[in-house]
Amino acid sequence: MPRQYLFATSPADCLAMLAAHPGARLIAGGTDLVIDLKEGKRQIHTLVDITRIPGLKIIAEENGKIILGGAATHTQVSTSGLIREKLPALAAAAAAVGSPQIRNAGTLGGNVVNAQPAADTAVALVALGAVATILRREGERQVPVEELYEGVGLSKVDASREILTRFTVELWGEGEGSAFARLSPRRALSLPMLNVAVRVQVVEGRCTRARICIAPVAPQPFLCEEAARVLIGQEPTADVIARAAAAAKAAARPRDSLLRGSSAYRKDMTAVLVTRALTAAFSRATGRKIEMDVE
Repeated sequence: MPRQYLFATSPADCLAMLAAHPGARLIAGGTDLVIDLKEGKRQIHTLVDITRIPGLKIIAEENGKIILGGAATHTQVSTSGLIREKLPALAAAAAAVGSPQIRNAGTLGGNVVNAQPAADTAVALVALGAVATILRREGERQVPVEELYEGVGLSKVDASREILTRFTVELWGEGEGSAFARLSPRRALSLPMLNVAVRVQVVEGRCTRARICIAPVAPQPFLCEEAARVLIGQEPTADVIARAAAAAKAAARPRDSLLRGSSAYRKDMTAVLVTRALTAAFSRATGRKIEMDVE
């Protein structure tokens, strides 16, 4: 277990602590990290706690964008009136995470930096086109969330010298809608067999923008451009949604898993979940109910 547990009070303070203690790692919720430490999977002598840094738990709307602090918890996100109204896919994804105790501690930044392909809020952030701000002593950079993955459990964010300070989601404006759908053996404390997040915009009766993210069907949250292309320029009808869902099913490459189910089953369910999510998102975008067409 760690020999030192330090509390940073500012981003600069945090980066200085990381530099002064080689091999130190950041901790916020610690829902995965602490388990790894207890099981001896990681040997870390110094932890730097970022939960006391002002601004890292921000949830706000600024200049047509939603700002989400990297240390905002899943509970804060799922219960935020702003997120429920503007980004319902993210609110639903955050509400699906673990248990109340895990949601109270776990953070958006941790869910992304942990780099598990089926992490609920990470899937939603990719679908929403979220951009992460990452700070290091040399400066900061902005990176789309989908570009932060190097493989299962491997993040391009170096938690020994960098801090993910916030996510930014640009609001599309009138006619946008988003939704999240999840398949799991039970409603709580269960890994997703499959999860889907979508975001669409409808202008003058036709879909002008669409993002569809599916997991775990690849080593990282899978942004399915093939399915999104089916929607562009089309009226959001049950038939169009069904064609997009079929494209998503064709593109998905889930593996057989004792925990999550067979590849064939999850491939079939990809179409079902994409249909559900798109139907809900288009209903929100248009303000009218769109009936599902699921065989």
